[in-house]
Amino acid sequence: MRQTDIAIVGSGPAGLTAAIYAAREQIDAILLDEYPGGQIAQADIVDNYPALAGISGDALGEAFRSHAVEMGAVCQETMVTAIEKNGSRFDICLHDDAAESHLQANCVIYAAGCQHRHLNIAGEERLTGHGVSYCASCDAAFYSGKVVAVVGGGDTALSEAWTLSRIAKTVYIIHRRDTFRAAAKLVNTVSRRENVRLMLDTVPVEIIGGQSVEAVQLRNQVSGEQQRLAVDGVFVAVGMLPDTKLVSRLADIDAHGYIIADETGVTSCPGLFAAGDVRTKQLRQVVTAAADGANCVWSAEQYLRNR
Repeated sequence: MRQTDIAIVGSGPAGLTAAIYAAREQIDAILLDEYPGGQIAQADIVDNYPALAGISGDALGEAFRSHAVEMGAVCQETMVTAIEKNGSRFDICLHDDAAESHLQANCVIYAAGCQHRHLNIAGEERLTGHGVSYCASCDAAFYSGKVVAVVGGGDTALSEAWTLSRIAKTVYIIHRRDTFRAAAKLVNTVSRRENVRLMLDTVPVEIIGGQSVEAVQLRNQVSGEQQRLAVDGVFVAVGMLPDTKLVSRLADIDAHGYIIADETGVTSCPGLFAAGDVRTKQLRQVVTAAADGANCVWSAEQYLRNR
């Protein structure tokens, strides 16, 4: 069984930054992920990462990975199927090319990230990154003076709509119920914006477009009537799914499924550190994920030293 000091699970910006910092400190570490790149690879353009404005998400992810490899980081493309605590160490089960193997680590930096809940309607997957977005704080700047739709009725959806209303020409909020789940004050603030239009009891059934989004097909839940709404972009804000199933029995998880950890990455499980979108935090962005990766290596180094 191979052994290492740090097993880094997840190869988005948080995991790759952790690999870079571990390599700089000459810590024995290995990065594990079946699909390198993380969510950032889905972004058409990233314009809020310092010094690299306008870079594609795929190119940014590759830049992270190349940096890590150049620093000497060891990366393995494999599926992590289980993480168990065995005394003071972690046993990690890997599945690769129909074969199973095991890795033993003194500590784990868990940076598996989150997945946006999808609408699962026609056109959504094909147009993701080409008008379909899951993050207004990431992509709002691309819709200056344009018409957009926000799908959802919670705090996130209304906050996304507020952000977009300061930039876009018109913002349609599409919600399947007749009332919002978001805080009343937020609903009142957003609905008073002159360029915001509320479309309640309404669900999207298809996102339409060739090379980019052109319209969204809607159905009224009460009347059953359908209409085609011309938009330049669709922002989906119907929740997140943190990928915490592998560590949910090891560390404390909050009511929404996120690992409870502050900026140090320290969790309730000694030796397990959480980085990036998977941990409790206010802002989930590439720059904050990278910071988490660096902080987790520092915390892991202190943990290993104290052991």
